[in-house]
Amino acid sequence: MRGLVALALFAVGLAHADPPPDRFPQVAAAYLVDVDGTRLWEANTGRRLPPASLAKLMTALLVAESGKPDGVVTVSAAAAAATGTRLGLRQGDRLRASDLLAATLIQSANDACRALAQWQAGSEEAFVARMNRRAAELGLADTAYANACGHDAPGTFTTARDLAVLASRVMQVPALAALAGTEKLDMRSEAGRRFHIATTNALLGRVPGVRGVKSGYTPAAGQCVVVFAERAGTQVLIVLLHARDRWWDASAMVEAAFAAPPPSRRVP
Repeated sequence: MRGLVALALFAVGLAHADPPPDRFPQVAAAYLVDVDGTRLWEANTGRRLPPASLAKLMTALLVAESGKPDGVVTVSAAAAAATGTRLGLRQGDRLRASDLLAATLIQSANDACRALAQWQAGSEEAFVARMNRRAAELGLADTAYANACGHDAPGTFTTARDLAVLASRVMQVPALAALAGTEKLDMRSEAGRRFHIATTNALLGRVPGVRGVKSGYTPAAGQCVVVFAERAGTQVLIVLLHARDRWWDASAMVEAAFAAPPPSRRVP
């Protein structure tokens, strides 16, 4: 119960009289560090920036929240032609939606992501409209999507502040939290084609307590990552957008957050 309450606090946030300090200047274009729902350190959390594959957090959330979270997906030519990180899907491949969701969250596969979007809504465009509606419902006033996977495009942006809300919502869904913390997974298509997926999150299995959430990179977005970690009941959430060295810096931020004195609760 305590964990669910803490995650909910990430989503609603806590008000402060004074902004938290910037302990890590120049670490990223924008960043934040929350401990048990209280903002510890931050910089430029309201600055609109490209999300890269962190946009897939919304894609995954919509799939999990849909009335058809699983089923068999037939891969279209457009999905098979997706660029960037790929699972290696071919037109006509048939895979379970749950496997495509795993590939989307764990390996950040754009072909799996696009196939899911088309299966869910009939077209990627219709799915993107759903993404933007859900963002509005979650109060993500500085987030907008132009595609399902986070490719650089006009009209695609988010903020560190909005990503903290979205990531905490994702981690409240048990199936998504489990995938976010998975390092490796094997799957196969209905025809027997085998796929091996591996996480793009370099902190999983290397930094104690890290359980997710997602990394991303595009030329415009630079290095991005959302990290969730838990030790002895204390939960840490970190967002880095356009970071200089996301893995080294995120690791240091996780350790600093756990070493910090317990943050005083501020009354909204």
